[in-house]
Amino acid sequence: MMKQEEVIEIFKRTGALLEGHFILTSGYHSPHYFQCAKVLQYPEHLTKFSKAISDFFKDEMVDVVISPAIGGIVLGTEVGRIMNKRTVFAERENGKLTLRRGFALEKGLRVLCVEDVVTTGGSVFELIEIVKNHECELAGVGFIIDRSIGTVDFNCKQTSLAKFDVVKFPESDIPDWLSAIPVYKPGSRK
Repeated sequence: MMKQEEVIEIFKRTGALLEGHFILTSGYHSPHYFQCAKVLQYPEHLTKFSKAISDFFKDEMVDVVISPAIGGIVLGTEVGRIMNKRTVFAERENGKLTLRRGFALEKGLRVLCVEDVVTTGGSVFELIEIVKNHECELAGVGFIIDRSIGTVDFNCKQTSLAKFDVVKFPESDIPDWLSAIPVYKPGSRK
């Protein structure tokens, strides 16, 4: 397994760990943002992260890898390629993740959920709901960055490559020093 310090260093070196005032996908405000697309554009990092996740689940029976659009697609596809498993993704329709584009999960499949960053786990919980609604089994959840620092539990085998304690604030409790910085919403959910 990769060392946490190595993962964070790669994010810093590639400019994928941003500083400023960000609205996270979860709705929280934070002075830090992980822009995974900036690090995953480099094949060596994409492969290294995907292999670490794949290795963690190598002893699990996995039929399909699923990830949420847009952030998890690149990582999920590479994990699936390394594991030689079919990959699908869910995307938002009317604000909710759903399978589209002819993707389907047949009853009884074992499905691995892959995401780039977890803060509250909202997108992953939606993926798990899709898996259960299709009467499939959850093989586990793998992701690169755990912004929850281990507090989000998906009630299955799960792994993250790095836990990063990033300060986050609800909309109703943004400190003055953060309010003074222009706000930016970089995530895929507008």
